[in-house]
Amino acid sequence: MSTDRERAVSIVLGSTSRYRAELLRRLIVDFEQRAPGTDEAALAGETASTRALRLAVAKAQAAAEGLQDALVLGSDQVAELDGLTLDKPGSVENACRQLAMSSGRIVQFHTALCVLDTRDGSRHTHVDLTRVHFRRLDRAEIERYVEREKPIDCAGSFKCEGLGISLFERIDNRDPSALIGLPLIALARLLRECGLVIP
Repeated sequence: MSTDRERAVSIVLGSTSRYRAELLRRLIVDFEQRAPGTDEAALAGETASTRALRLAVAKAQAAAEGLQDALVLGSDQVAELDGLTLDKPGSVENACRQLAMSSGRIVQFHTALCVLDTRDGSRHTHVDLTRVHFRRLDRAEIERYVEREKPIDCAGSFKCEGLGISLFERIDNRDPSALIGLPLIALARLLRECGLVIP
């Protein structure tokens, strides 16, 4: 008789983000994406790290509905500048405003991860912290960058895997993939804890 850990397991990414999907393909080729439909509004008094983890867990739980024999991945990222949350800008104007605020300062990115194993209901979580040191940016630089890359769907208003890397003095973190939205070092560890063979 097979145990829970011996049954074949499918991988589900609880996100429609192409950035997270591209990252996950570094570890796993065959997986399904599901839209979790999670309300991402902050709760009163919630820290950035707590919010990121709560949403990562909520996304995994929502995407896991009705699934058996699956490892469901949820991830969320919250950026903060001196305690102020920098949500996805949603417009060119807001992106320019966020980058102007970040100029010459340090923005912290809390990237949370949850792996929900539907075979036994266990949850495996991790929160990664990245500190991005912005160089001083003038208005023309900001406008040129936003016009070229249009990072309106990105927390912090940049794409570090693209031209956004030119905005920084340095990045302090343990996992370079975390800033893009999915901390692969931690994810590989959590998947191994769930019995997956990686590499």
